[in-house]
Amino acid sequence: MSQGKQKRVVIVGGGFAGLAAAKTLGGAREPGLEVVVVDRRNHHLFQPLLYQVAMAGLSPADIAAPIRGLLSEHRNTRVIQGEVQAVDAQARRLRGDFGELEYDYLVLAAGAMHAYFGNEAWEPYAPGLKTLEQATEIRRRVLTAFEEAEAHPEDSRERKRLLTFVIVGGGPTGVELAGAIAEMSRTTLARDFRNIDPKLTRVLLVEGGPRLLAGFAEPLASRATRDLEALGVQVWTGSMVSGVDARGVTLGAEKIEAATVLWAAGVRAAEFESDVALERDRQNRVHVGADLSVPGHPEIFVAGDLAHAEGPDGKPYPGQAPVAMQQGRYVARAILRELAGEDRGRFEFVDKGQMATIGRSRAIVEVGKLRFGGITAWWTWLLVHIYYLTGFRNRVLVLIQWAWSYLTFNRGARLIVSKSWRSYPEAGATPAPEELPPVREAAQPSKSTRAGCVGA
Repeated sequence: MSQGKQKRVVIVGGGFAGLAAAKTLGGAREPGLEVVVVDRRNHHLFQPLLYQVAMAGLSPADIAAPIRGLLSEHRNTRVIQGEVQAVDAQARRLRGDFGELEYDYLVLAAGAMHAYFGNEAWEPYAPGLKTLEQATEIRRRVLTAFEEAEAHPEDSRERKRLLTFVIVGGGPTGVELAGAIAEMSRTTLARDFRNIDPKLTRVLLVEGGPRLLAGFAEPLASRATRDLEALGVQVWTGSMVSGVDARGVTLGAEKIEAATVLWAAGVRAAEFESDVALERDRQNRVHVGADLSVPGHPEIFVAGDLAHAEGPDGKPYPGQAPVAMQQGRYVARAILRELAGEDRGRFEFVDKGQMATIGRSRAIVEVGKLRFGGITAWWTWLLVHIYYLTGFRNRVLVLIQWAWSYLTFNRGARLIVSKSWRSYPEAGATPAPEELPPVREAAQPSKSTRAGCVGA
């Protein structure tokens, strides 16, 4: 713990909550205040547009920026790239692969990863979408499926399997993925292949509940379903997944053969060891008080997807970027108020609404009792996401890229990048067959969802 008047705030996670807290604390004129940001990755990721990278609409650099660069103007802030392994609350100390780090205040904003509800063996066959690595892997699988179908047009059964895409989960991510695949196959790719017709691509969106987008008003969810069906997406509600393997997905007793299965059905908060008992909910989120602190440890705050914070209605706040940003700013201000001898106050969320996009020119927006869809909603969605993108350069590049895609139906990031990092000694030399990376290499399950892996 810091001595004298020097106070150190350690923030775990460089996502929306962590970055908002760091910027607020870094911009404060509190003498003797040191801010340390710890994240497993060196970049902040704008997750709401991650599906655009997975669907070859944007490049990774368009939606990510180095954390150091974003905080470089704050001289009291430093960044450590590393993974937090344990919290010693009694000694106010973190342990990680970077060593030990003492703190006066700790902000845990390590985010969440996708969850398979006890079926982690499905992950190699059905990757989730939370990181850039997962996005580029999904892009590889989707584009490779079309290439393999083009290369083997004589096998009708295998061609049908290759051109079948199943998305599990009817939330915003699942809806956006399904709409993007359907639109890409019927517009962008339709003129690029000779042996197959990409317009015959089969896209299935599977949801275990009674309808899509359970967090939206039912009329908007119904509109989104109709928009998806207009794009050719088959929507299956009330369908529970009972198995996933290399050949496809099983729904109850029915097997759907598909070369590409994508998972968007649930999330689980990051894990870490601690010497204090943290009460967690079914999604592994930590229960916090009205000031977002851990009961019994007012110096430890939890924000973003890692926090189970309840609103006035007794329901937990959703895992959305606006919630995380407001929580991050509140935590920073609460710390500053306490250092100034004032009361922390309590966190109050200002609901700015929610939205989801369903392909080109289709979206739905819900702000309080205001609900609308169509092209107006799509432009609203576009402007909001451009506004919240980090950095002027990112905003300009994404705006140009989207404008080009909209006018030409073209996608400029359709690159299949092998997962193999192996380089060959001689330029132009042909590698031996056993050295060639497999075309359909499956993603490996995550070995850890510890703090510091994904910020929110």
